[in-house]
Amino acid sequence: MVGNNERNPGFNTLAIHAGAQPDPTTGARATPIYQTTSFVFDDVDHAASLFGLQAFGNIYTRIGNPTNAVLEERVAALEGGTAGLAIASGHAAQFIVMHNLMTPGDEFVASKKLYGGSINQFNHAYKNFGWNVVWADPDDLSSFERAVTPKTKCIFIESIANPGGVITDIEGVSKIAKKAGVPLIVDNTLATPYLCKPIDFGADIVVHSLTKFLGGHGNSIGGMIVDGGTFNWSREGRYPMLSEPRPEYQGIVLHETFGNFAFAIACRVLGLRDLGPALSPFNAFLILTGIETLSLRMQKHCDNALKVAEWLAKRPEIAWVSYPGLPGDKYHNLVKKYCPKGAGAVFTFGLKDGYDAGVKLVSNVKLFSHLANIGDTRSLIIHPASTTHRQLSDAQKVQAGAGPDVIRVSIGLEEVDDIIQDLEEGLAG
Repeated sequence: MVGNNERNPGFNTLAIHAGAQPDPTTGARATPIYQTTSFVFDDVDHAASLFGLQAFGNIYTRIGNPTNAVLEERVAALEGGTAGLAIASGHAAQFIVMHNLMTPGDEFVASKKLYGGSINQFNHAYKNFGWNVVWADPDDLSSFERAVTPKTKCIFIESIANPGGVITDIEGVSKIAKKAGVPLIVDNTLATPYLCKPIDFGADIVVHSLTKFLGGHGNSIGGMIVDGGTFNWSREGRYPMLSEPRPEYQGIVLHETFGNFAFAIACRVLGLRDLGPALSPFNAFLILTGIETLSLRMQKHCDNALKVAEWLAKRPEIAWVSYPGLPGDKYHNLVKKYCPKGAGAVFTFGLKDGYDAGVKLVSNVKLFSHLANIGDTRSLIIHPASTTHRQLSDAQKVQAGAGPDVIRVSIGLEEVDDIIQDLEEGLAG
């Protein structure tokens, strides 16, 4: 990748080439889909070295696969991390991360402005493992500091929060995490490394739902864990899965053996191996293809979203628009620091006529697809109060950022005039 002049490749070069070489057997230029469950060993000694973590190689696709490996190296390179691990979904990525950090009775601090699925996962599913979430307010960094206790094992935030466009002060939260001696985990799904690289601002671990903008075409589900290589896992013995001898691997101490990519190794050989949320090589291939055009797509997403937000802000039917790319938005200064190329494509707005107007809008639009996803080439829309949050009381809906008036959009790559016309007709219809 690096030529004689030692120049580091730029973002677009990494998005196309990182991790990939022509196939040595066939010469295929595109990364092949290695659609196989398992891999032949050279001999008994080779097999033993693979199973004992004394050599790197392929054993079984649940643990690793050559197609997935290209995806892992590519996203890690784009994020500026030391290693990556591809997982079946974004939710699975979060679970595998926590599995390596938490033991029953432990706590973690999380921003209360998160994707609703993450809030549900943290509040309910994790309690079955004895992992307890303590919520903090990203608009009040001192709330993170107050939430930290001796039981705290990590802090979790989103760079751009889904769906409200909240920009979290990553650097500020990182200082609190470092003072507490715990890793900072950043979900970078909405920003992607094109808009924001959390490791540059003090994150230790980055997670993604590859399903969204990295894949970008609404055709495959996947997740990613990126090891920043920045955290001392042996500190005070607080993370025994990395700092103590592993009986499954003849007493190997993962942090001692693998250094600044030990966390990614632990996620693979202690998490993915035993819990099993493996990513299909076919999905890895589709996501890799999407990443090749990441910068082009994300810039167009951001450009379109800003124009749509500006148009909505002037409409008489609209009570408010929450998009940090707008100069008057409360997060505008933070977005200039953390996402100078654009504020992403997902935002919310409120309709003056409330619930009924929301139902009418999502029923009337034609170009927009009414569904529960984001990050597609197509423009997407949802009225959470009548769909994803329907079971909540009105008070609970408002607290979750899904009040009766709220519409969430994910602005796609269509001609922006067509997007605006569809919204205009939807509001008028």
